[in-house]
Amino acid sequence: MGKKYNLVATGGTFDLLHCGHYKLLERSFELGEQTIIGLTSDDLASNLGKTLVNNYLERKENLINFIQEMFGYQRYKISKLENYFGPTVISNDVQAIVTSKETRPNAVKINRLRLRKGLSEMKIISVTMVKAHDGRILSSKLIRSGEIDKYGNICKTSDYTD
Repeated sequence: MGKKYNLVATGGTFDLLHCGHYKLLERSFELGEQTIIGLTSDDLASNLGKTLVNNYLERKENLINFIQEMFGYQRYKISKLENYFGPTVISNDVQAIVTSKETRPNAVKINRLRLRKGLSEMKIISVTMVKAHDGRILSSKLIRSGEIDKYGNICKTSDYTD
């Protein structure tokens, strides 16, 4: 079965890589002949209130290594994101965007902006967020705190409350 789209976009901070990142990239590579991956800049991450373990260049290198290890050869390009929109608002070439359910509203905003610029809407494909074994959404933040590992396994008892 051939790829559905010529060019697919996805994006993220990709700080501490985990199963959720794998799922997002896997879907992107399944759908697109080529994938453009927006990688959040350090400034944008800071403006979004994110605490990072790795700076942009380290995250980019780790992402390249992760893709090579997990997916082998893929046609992709990494684009530095200084804002939510990145290259998706300047070209009609991007036909679809793969998001998490959490970031889907950003893709809807991107499509509105594309329409205002005379570009066609992208197809929005959302993947379900991966949950840790305790039911919380798997995130770099939980990994950074030492509560879970990149597979969602519980590492220690925490004193969080929901």
